[in-house]
Amino acid sequence: MNSQPIFNAVDKHIKQNIAPFHMPGHKGVNILPGWEKAMPYDITELPDTDSLYEANGVIELSQQIASHIYKTKRTLYSAGGCTLCIQAMLRLVSQNSNKIIMGRNIHRSAINALALLGIDPIWIMPSFDAGYGLPGRINAVDIKKALADNPDASAVYITSPDYYGCISPINEISKICKQYNIPLIIDNAHGAHLIFIDNGKLHPIQNGADMSADSVHKTLPALTGSALLHINNDKYIDNAQSAMALFGSTSPSYLIMQSLESAINWANQSDRFTKLIALVDDIKQTAINKGFLLPKGLNDPTRITLDCAAIGMSGYKAAEYFRNNKIEPEMSTQQHVVFIPTPLNTAEHFIRLKAAIENFPVSASLKNEVYIPILPQKILSPRHAILSQCQRIDTISSQGRIAAESACPCPPGVPIVMPGEIITHEAVQTLIGYGVLSILVVK
Repeated sequence: MNSQPIFNAVDKHIKQNIAPFHMPGHKGVNILPGWEKAMPYDITELPDTDSLYEANGVIELSQQIASHIYKTKRTLYSAGGCTLCIQAMLRLVSQNSNKIIMGRNIHRSAINALALLGIDPIWIMPSFDAGYGLPGRINAVDIKKALADNPDASAVYITSPDYYGCISPINEISKICKQYNIPLIIDNAHGAHLIFIDNGKLHPIQNGADMSADSVHKTLPALTGSALLHINNDKYIDNAQSAMALFGSTSPSYLIMQSLESAINWANQSDRFTKLIALVDDIKQTAINKGFLLPKGLNDPTRITLDCAAIGMSGYKAAEYFRNNKIEPEMSTQQHVVFIPTPLNTAEHFIRLKAAIENFPVSASLKNEVYIPILPQKILSPRHAILSQCQRIDTISSQGRIAAESACPCPPGVPIVMPGEIITHEAVQTLIGYGVLSILVVK
């Protein structure tokens, strides 16, 4: 089977030397230094290059190849990132009811989709089972209770793995959802690579999820904006392309689509992730020997999350330390530093990271006060709050006001307040403590 049909079609088109009286305006001519080879491949929808949201040619063939690799009933490409896939999933499951049970550790793109679609979330707090300062996993027991209490819910939506690599018990949650005849959809933005590890046993689709959104560019060698919508429930296949077209750009990037199929083909060719995991395991053991704490429970075996406060340094200061050693982490929090290795990190990268961990200055454990959020009172729906007339005010003056945005100590965490919720005195003090000095509120 031709493993890169989009690239091959575009390459063939370029070689025909056709006069391009069509978009894009650059006509394949480079005006950006270093882009000489890329520009001709930035093509548009043509008879021989197919069209993303009406795919029946080379794009459809490429998507079928991806579906075969990921073992799904249908896989669709997104050039609009995981955001587009999340919007489409929520659109597909909210047609009969606007009530969805959702893990509170949710990405901002999903919060915005709630407003666009008029969805009323029933929040489930993570179990904080992964260690101090980590949000932790969504518990299957909590999902079962929420389904029993909300028989009119149309779906369950959770994020797994999270930014720190913690994987929720998808298989258990899926079985519960099937008992209630409710679809399970997963924000798997950080797990596109999981299908290539241990026969895909950690990927949500292989654990019973009805749909998942995979952000390919995060962990595979694809251009930013590359993502996949996986569907494993016949009920959602027919309307999936139209759901994506509802939110997606009418000018999707062919460079992104070509990078998508190339990255998937590349990852499917060898045991690159087996070798990566061996390197990561060595780093983790070095960190443990040094005194760092790692997340407890089931985790992405390629993600490195270090509790730096456990050996005397805040995550923010630790990130500076690593930068001074010419290592750029993915992110840092008050407690942790997160690294995202892939098979394209070189041996020298790992040597540098290992040396920095071995030489990390150790002192007494910091007693950081980590806020465990509680669910505030909801006054308005997210849609009503976000689309209302709003104003930005100092956080210190926001007590008693209704939030018009999510406010969170750091993007991967659990929001302290969501759009439509009352801002409490405790929320104000916590947000100020984390440096969140202003907040958008409903007028």
